[in-house]
Amino acid sequence: MPKRKRGITGDAASRREAIRKRERTVVETEEERSRRLSTMAQRGLGKRAEETEEPSNSRLSDMAQRGQERRAEETDEKRNSRLAVMGQRSQKRRVEETEEQRNSRLEIMAQRGQERRAEETEEQRKENTFWGERNVYVSDNTCKKNKSEAGI
Repeated sequence: MPKRKRGITGDAASRREAIRKRERTVVETEEERSRRLSTMAQRGLGKRAEETEEPSNSRLSDMAQRGQERRAEETDEKRNSRLAVMGQRSQKRRVEETEEQRNSRLEIMAQRGQERRAEETEEQRKENTFWGERNVYVSDNTCKKNKSEAGI
């Protein structure tokens, strides 16, 4: 006869842990929450610093896969809501950033663009030029249409 397990096992234990977490987050102050999230972030950074390239690639691949699955299942309404929230966050960040931070962000963006252009093949360059010109054309026509509708 198998031995009887003592205490809580498996699903019940994780259920209780989830309940405890929810209760803790309800009563914690903003400062405590901030401290807890900061500690979690530090632990994550520590783990990733020790991580070799293979597990890192595997972890990133898994994250990308989960994100794709989540986005594939989401409705247009949910997607629009998610994108609106992202836009609001970035607007808020930009409003709060200093001139120095803004310059740094723009410098990094420009550098990435240069790196991308340096690495792209001739075929990619032609395709990017095509789509860029197409977007300008569509944008110009949209502006003309809007002006004519407005009677300008």
